[in-house]
Amino acid sequence: MPTQPPQQAPPVQRLRIRYAKRGRLRFTSHRDFSRAFERAVVRAGVPMAYSSGFNPHPRISYAGAAPTGAASEAEYLEIGLARTVAPATVLAELAAAMPPGLDVLDVVESPGGALADLLQASRWQVELTLPPEPVATAVATFLAQESVPVSRMTRKGLREFDCRAAVLSLTVHPHGAGTRLVLVLRHTDPMVRPDDVLTGLERLAGLAPPAPPLLTRLAQGRWDAGREQVTDPLA
Repeated sequence: MPTQPPQQAPPVQRLRIRYAKRGRLRFTSHRDFSRAFERAVVRAGVPMAYSSGFNPHPRISYAGAAPTGAASEAEYLEIGLARTVAPATVLAELAAAMPPGLDVLDVVESPGGALADLLQASRWQVELTLPPEPVATAVATFLAQESVPVSRMTRKGLREFDCRAAVLSLTVHPHGAGTRLVLVLRHTDPMVRPDDVLTGLERLAGLAPPAPPLLTRLAQGRWDAGREQVTDPLA
């Protein structure tokens, strides 16, 4: 039998990181991002802690990744370190090592607990090449429904789910020659995405933009119902 490899020491420090996917890098898949990030921590000399076993991996936990093709200003992950380093130092080192468009924005000490538990909702911006009037009519029809079933292919196959139940708020704003939607979605299982809501709008009101919409996640965190805000999970 093969010799059991030595056990790795547990992390002595955990850091939580917010990063962005911008421009053409919004088409980066989660797998491609994870590879780029692992290369960056090596280039930056971040003293990563590693898992035990025959194939040790750097201790990186991802949470709530945006779908491929969506830009984001609020992606999160947590790393475990083998020695203590100032968060500002890690921020500067990773910002220099990551490719432009995959931008590290903030690094803080982890207070413990599961990062995923803090990611309860997302605020999205959806830019459409349609005038505001038909969009506003379609949104009013959507919000008046108790449920709006849509279907999407997932890892578990084709699934039908209610996209209306996840919508905490949806507003319409003129934007240049088109329209901007600001959409807050509660995180559900399966996860309702902005494109699911657009599918619901098309199904209910025939709303079909002539060009693909630009999706950007603006915030991700806890939902504060009293203030109707998505709060910063790193605060």
